[in-house]
Amino acid sequence: MNRRASYGLFVGIAILAGFACVWRLQASVDAERTELRLEADELALRSPAVMKKLSLEYTPLMGAIYWTRAVQYFGEKHQASNQNLDELWPLLDIATTLDPNLLVAYRFGATFLSDAPPRGAGEPEKAVELLERGIKANPDYWRLYQDLGNVYYFDEKNYLKASQAFEEGSRNPAAMPWMKIMAARIAAEGESLETSYALWLDIYQTATDRDIRKNADEHLRLVQAEMDIREIDKAADVYEQRTKHRAIRISELAQAGLLTGQPLDPGGFPYILGEQGKAEPNPKSPLREEWLKEKK
Repeated sequence: MNRRASYGLFVGIAILAGFACVWRLQASVDAERTELRLEADELALRSPAVMKKLSLEYTPLMGAIYWTRAVQYFGEKHQASNQNLDELWPLLDIATTLDPNLLVAYRFGATFLSDAPPRGAGEPEKAVELLERGIKANPDYWRLYQDLGNVYYFDEKNYLKASQAFEEGSRNPAAMPWMKIMAARIAAEGESLETSYALWLDIYQTATDRDIRKNADEHLRLVQAEMDIREIDKAADVYEQRTKHRAIRISELAQAGLLTGQPLDPGGFPYILGEQGKAEPNPKSPLREEWLKEKK
């Protein structure tokens, strides 16, 4: 009897242990299936086609909501100094699929995508894709051609395509006359400081977003500094030809009549001559750090 009782107890424990293992296995499988369902749901919500079907007649409203979320996402990442902007393109993709006429999403979204880190995502090819989509949906809005030309000019350094974008946009009767001028200038010169300044100035004057205007203003200051430095270096070259030695101070150039007084950068700081006798921003100038980054 004792053996039977012991055997029965052993069998009972084994059965309970088996049930426990099966329960744990089933719970693990259920959890895995739930996680997979959640991932599938998330992927579905990231799909522009699925979101368009779900939105029914509210697609423009949902497009605006996704655009707002894209702006919030971009701002939050900047505030946290987080350069991982992987979700930016999916949000813009959905926003412009839901509302193909959401012009603000194309214009500012392209800027968010094209600007190099830490200002933006550093994905100019995605910016081009977004703008080409916008042009296809809104062929009469000439500013999108301007934005496309800017991306090709500033970010991709593809001056042929930049010129073509400005040329195509200039054919719109509503386009500003300078679009054709920019097309010709870029085709003839490629990248030039004067062209860069003119493009950034238009962005600064026409943008309504505070961050876009701030970014344009920073670029305007840098381009202006580059133009100033170019003129100082020209004067230094003439001075060297005359005296057979390189000036070590800008005051020497002024005393020789090659410059009028002491040139100041856009922040009001005097330029200096560096070790090689080349002009550069003053170490105390806020522009210097950005200028050095541009030189790398």
